[in-house]
Amino acid sequence: MSSTVSNHQGILQQGGYSGHDSRSNITSGSESESINNDEAELVSVCWNQDSSCFAAGTSHGFRIYNCEPFKETFRRELKNGGFKIVEMLFRSNILALVGGGPNSQYPSSKVLIWDDHQSRCISEFAFRSEIRAVKLRRDRIVVVLEHKIYVYNFMDLRLLHQIETQANPRGLCCLSHHSNTSVLACPGLHRGEIRVEHFGLSMVQIINAHDSSIACMTLTLDGLLLATASTKGTLIRIFNTMDGTRLQEVRRGVDRADIYSIALSPNVQWLAVSSDKGTVHIFSLRVRVVGEDSYSTENAALLTQQTYSNSLQGLVSPTTGTNPGVLPKYFSSEWSYAQFHVSEVTQFFAAFGSNNTVAIIGMDGSFYRCSFDPVNGGEMGQLEYFHFLKTDNRPR
Repeated sequence: MSSTVSNHQGILQQGGYSGHDSRSNITSGSESESINNDEAELVSVCWNQDSSCFAAGTSHGFRIYNCEPFKETFRRELKNGGFKIVEMLFRSNILALVGGGPNSQYPSSKVLIWDDHQSRCISEFAFRSEIRAVKLRRDRIVVVLEHKIYVYNFMDLRLLHQIETQANPRGLCCLSHHSNTSVLACPGLHRGEIRVEHFGLSMVQIINAHDSSIACMTLTLDGLLLATASTKGTLIRIFNTMDGTRLQEVRRGVDRADIYSIALSPNVQWLAVSSDKGTVHIFSLRVRVVGEDSYSTENAALLTQQTYSNSLQGLVSPTTGTNPGVLPKYFSSEWSYAQFHVSEVTQFFAAFGSNNTVAIIGMDGSFYRCSFDPVNGGEMGQLEYFHFLKTDNRPR
């Protein structure tokens, strides 16, 4: 699968992007008042890298929302349709856009790297098949196709890596975002397998995560921990990406489910999972990183397990961390610590906020912010609710 890269400047300069104006009929909301905002359909939602804000792709453009406090901070209306992928680069003016949605005239096989401060496209990546996902970090652009992943250098758009994967219609791929680590996780070549690229160490780790195909995955910001779920959707597993060791397993339920999102808290104490069962589950993690700020071969065994206490402790062997053989297998996995219930008829995606809070965005235009009790767990309390497509908190 070949790709075509077009750089509208020749090289991307840090701190100031400029180049040929290729606005592609993208205009601000004030320039396209003829578009009825109430008629906009939601095409996609996506958290930025630290979950402090999210982007919503609509049938008429895209919008950016801040989470704490909740507010729409920016929008652009498009005359030629919308985008199915709106990938932010933290809170910067740089976005990756891929066309899609009702009547979109922007091709789903082309990535536009958009500098919204300059109101122009600074580069394009064209492919021969549909783009499934785009991931950004400050030094890399990653484009995910169904069977292949391309990794580019952000500064000069040079192709650095091509990675073959199993069929990946969900566009599964995740990146580390610490400056001193460079880790990518994606499906491997076989069912249930995950390939972890430690680019900084020139090392590849293959993890046999599940018997079924991978449905969802996420990395910690430093890339040292990986959480995964399969298409069965009953178990979420946490792995050490350096050596592939399984560190913990938690259970969402016993019935098959479609996992929509997995989130790890920045302090790696909590894990959130959303699914088509209409419940967001919070799990307590008992893994920790020794020497959090270091990333060297001397710390290849960075991840260790902490002692933990829960209602199943009496059933768990203290030496192996597993149950006696007379117990059902599912007793060896830990159940959720806190829960929040949402609609079962739409997709929801969860992320951690400050002070034991969780933000949840839905494909029905819902935004929830709720809190959980870190001591007692149980049902989470709703702090805020907004229908963000119809919010009055528009940027002025």
